[in-house]
Amino acid sequence: MSTKNRFKKYLPKVYFTIAICFVVATAFVYGTFKPNSYVKNRIIHQVEAEVVETAHSFGLHEPAFEYNNEETFVYALKNCIDYINFKTEPSKRIPSAIIIGMAGIESGWGTSRFAVDGNNLFGIRTWDPNTPQLKPLELPNARFGVRVYKTKCESVQSMIDTINNHSAYKEFRKERHLQYTNGNWNYRELLEKLDAWSTNPKYAGIVFDAIITRQLP
Repeated sequence: MSTKNRFKKYLPKVYFTIAICFVVATAFVYGTFKPNSYVKNRIIHQVEAEVVETAHSFGLHEPAFEYNNEETFVYALKNCIDYINFKTEPSKRIPSAIIIGMAGIESGWGTSRFAVDGNNLFGIRTWDPNTPQLKPLELPNARFGVRVYKTKCESVQSMIDTINNHSAYKEFRKERHLQYTNGNWNYRELLEKLDAWSTNPKYAGIVFDAIITRQLP
């Protein structure tokens, strides 16, 4: 067989090898310099997990919760949320704007009796008589009470734990997972899944308006 014919025989294999190399090279370059959303999310989640682990190793301390007006209340609450987020898996975090909006509405921006005397920013109740609590002034003989916390930041952690674990907020967790995976947050949609938190049918809209009008972080 002549050299020319042998070259023609192996030419398809050469083309195939070149094509494979081109595809691999293109995929590498595209994945490195322009990764798809799945790749980006995996990288982000991995980095966030490492940050949480590092935070645990440094033994972070709960920040002071001091305020004297609405602005400093929001600032103190945001510091508390940041502290909690360092200890919380990224996928189980609740957007700070939602937490601040709910706390503001529930506690009168930190001025309610339950917030001042009980460090309870969300009106979280208990039916356990052995749990420290405050009775509503209008219902002194109620079987339930509003929980008393050691710190206001502790009440924030309790609120997050409730939403992350109680069956009433299963749909919220599903919606959060979807938005977290896609990287697109829609606070109004999330708030609609928290309808069990309040008996007020307009609650989601009230909190959302607070987020928008006050430009909560």
